[in-house]
Amino acid sequence: MTVTPERTRDADRTRAEILAVATEEFAHSGYAGARVDVIAAKTSTTKRMIYYYFGGKEQLYVAVLEAAYLRIRSLETQLDVEYLDPVEAVREVAGLTFDHHEAHPDFVRLVSIENIHHGEHIARSSVLSGLANPALDVLGGILERGRAAGRFRDDVDALDVHQVISGFCIFRTANRHTFGALFGRDMLDPARRDHQRALIGDLVVAWLSSPGAEPLGV
Repeated sequence: MTVTPERTRDADRTRAEILAVATEEFAHSGYAGARVDVIAAKTSTTKRMIYYYFGGKEQLYVAVLEAAYLRIRSLETQLDVEYLDPVEAVREVAGLTFDHHEAHPDFVRLVSIENIHHGEHIARSSVLSGLANPALDVLGGILERGRAAGRFRDDVDALDVHQVISGFCIFRTANRHTFGALFGRDMLDPARRDHQRALIGDLVVAWLSSPGAEPLGV
């Protein structure tokens, strides 16, 4: 049977709609609590059709994770920082992560949920297994240029920097409510956004620009 371009477009639209609704359902209900029939009811399709496109609930959840990670990794690899000053390039990477995580709280919730499951679903994804490498290559290039110019310390690597930036940006959304209840400050308050965005850039640049820690005396 010949598959027409229109039928292909319809299938792509249906699949994208299912992924969008499934992302919200898994992010808010968790993997265990999410129900495929609820996802079907919120889309213009059926539970049977969801299984046809994705194979089952677990495969749908993995597809949601893949789409979520592909979005941020695509933004990171497309960031044009090769000709920027290394300090400004680091700030650009930090700012991009800050903006993405703030704009996509479902991504932060999905990361938290997958960690509850010990990363077992991500580990089964062939798509995600090497996805981080290009993004780390961008950071690695920035660090090399900064070290060559004598501006960055040489005892940290790209994964260290990624961890620091991600930690700040994930915490800001994931812990918003507990932090607010304990300290009375909403970390997502729009009035403090510019301050928070500059803060992560300042922290990373100050850390990279400082000399390596000296061993403590006995």
